[in-house]
Amino acid sequence: MSTLNPDASAALRRALLDLGFDRVGFTRAAPVTDHARYRDWLAAGCAGPLDYLERHAALREDPRHLLPEARSVIVVSLNYNDGQPAPPPAPGRGRVSRYAQGRDYHKVLRRRLERAAALLEREHGARRTRICVDSAPLLERSLAAAAGLGWIAKNTLLIDERLGSWTFLGALLTDLELPADVPVAERCGTCTACLVACPTDALRPEAPGWLDARHCISTLTIEWRGEFGEGQGALLGDHVFGCDICQEVCPWNRAAPVSAEPDFAPRPGQRQPLLAELLAMDRAAFVARFAGSALMRAGAAGLARNARAAQDNEGPSEASG
Repeated sequence: MSTLNPDASAALRRALLDLGFDRVGFTRAAPVTDHARYRDWLAAGCAGPLDYLERHAALREDPRHLLPEARSVIVVSLNYNDGQPAPPPAPGRGRVSRYAQGRDYHKVLRRRLERAAALLEREHGARRTRICVDSAPLLERSLAAAAGLGWIAKNTLLIDERLGSWTFLGALLTDLELPADVPVAERCGTCTACLVACPTDALRPEAPGWLDARHCISTLTIEWRGEFGEGQGALLGDHVFGCDICQEVCPWNRAAPVSAEPDFAPRPGQRQPLLAELLAMDRAAFVARFAGSALMRAGAAGLARNARAAQDNEGPSEASG
């Protein structure tokens, strides 16, 4: 195990930023402070269809469950804000979350973190590393907050005071001993914009910081398998993949800078796709159009189901016109 002094740690941070990350923070590999709250959330049934969260709940308590030799966690973020206001509803069209309009961020972040891991091993003597990009059982937002990248807001997302919440997070576990960064104070104050704006009560003013995934548009459009139950499709509005409402109303996102990452630029037709096209797609057409993007997560059948719900929500006059 190697220990980096403050000067070497600062040089490492600069080198990681040079790899293209927007923010880099360091924290100790230790039990996360809000794991008990996470277990309470699971016990309340709020994970809904996200049953994999329950299966790996114990592993999320401590990063060292994933890499026993870990001494530090390097948390990185990438800005994906395209700078465009949310489009108004358009007849015959669905709505795709901003994060899914470009290339799948898992691919972009992992490729960059692989270069970061190689740098740690080559120049700083790291012997063991592990890359985590959303797929590993890790409480990434909690670690990002511990590493000083922002605070966990009332909508449960991480807010960076400069970048807002339009960020992707990744983590690199390492056996290097790095000086830990200082967490920042929560700065939501008395604002409840995200809680009030949620149209499905997945977020509620009386329960800030508590998301009920059973009612969350993002969860329903992406993670729900099979057909919707009674009343579920009506929750979607015109959303066919994901939801940005609680971010669009957040004051911290008003002045968020535009991403310089070309991979995250919206693909043509992916911001508000035609519902009729989504409904007509077979598996081959779905893959041809959405390969390499996060929409692959929903699958052809899931996206068509969402499109049917969005079409039903338009009403017969608009849908037929």
